[in-house]
Amino acid sequence: MTRALEKNITFLVNVFRTLTNEQELSLFFKDIFTEAEIAEFLGRLRVAQVLSEGKSQRTVAKETGISIATVTRVNKWLKRGNGTYQLVIDRLKNKSETDKHQSQ
Repeated sequence: MTRALEKNITFLVNVFRTLTNEQELSLFFKDIFTEAEIAEFLGRLRVAQVLSEGKSQRTVAKETGISIATVTRVNKWLKRGNGTYQLVIDRLKNKSETDKHQSQ
């Protein structure tokens, strides 16, 4: 990773850390991202979730409607990235299970 990219990521992390609650985050996302950018982000996350279930890349591309090139890139990051895709997937799964048990 280049020094400039690392510096930009640090800046973005600090930007997000200034937001103190879900409402502020939500409003900021609406201001800074287009609908297409949000859809792309969510599509990649969905691809990672389905890949982590063990489905093939071609099956994931078919099921999600996401291009095979994007599915391949997400698969690469899922397997050889920093581990945060899986971290987020696990946390979302745990939160969903906790929410489910609390509503019963």
